[in-house]
Amino acid sequence: MIVMLANQKGGVGKTTLALHLAGAWARNGQRVTLIDADPQGSALDWSQQRAREGLPRLFGVVGLARDTLHREAPELARDVDHLIIDGPPRIASLMRSGLLASDLVLIPVQPSPLDGWASAEMLTLLREARIYRPQLAARFLLNRCGARTVIARETAETLADHDPPVLATTIGQRVAFADAPQTGRLAFEIDAASPAAREIAVLVDEIDRLRIGRIVA
Repeated sequence: MIVMLANQKGGVGKTTLALHLAGAWARNGQRVTLIDADPQGSALDWSQQRAREGLPRLFGVVGLARDTLHREAPELARDVDHLIIDGPPRIASLMRSGLLASDLVLIPVQPSPLDGWASAEMLTLLREARIYRPQLAARFLLNRCGARTVIARETAETLADHDPPVLATTIGQRVAFADAPQTGRLAFEIDAASPAAREIAVLVDEIDRLRIGRIVA
């Protein structure tokens, strides 16, 4: 399955989520490659930090910030169980290419009046991609949620009847996620019993139950 983390708005936690999804699937014994399609190269920076810390490689990280993703990603996906694309902000041609390559698009949004909706441009790009890939699935994902906040509940309720729908799993505002870029470690490596690690495990389980892929759409 090819999963893209995408939102035209920056700062919504795409890279952190992409890294943790890749790590969780790899921990479950699956072959995973992460494509860093963001010109900022944050996922590549994380991989390099991990190497400097002498930590074992969990999954491959490849820099591929160009608008040929729709041709190159499916080739890379042949050798793995999951290919994850950390998408770029504000680069329409690169975003279009990533969407055309993907089976599932996750759109992280934060629970606030400003972030409760993906940008109109993002949804337009998604509709355009579905002309060529009608089987392309998409889900909103509530990220950086405060514990039991009213605004998180209201955002989830707002998105409940929306297209794309919202995943049931929500991801909290956790110190372990903030520490990942600096340490080269993922939440489950810091503390496998932490709320951050448990939330990612639940998220992976929900995505797996969607049964989305090249054959089962």
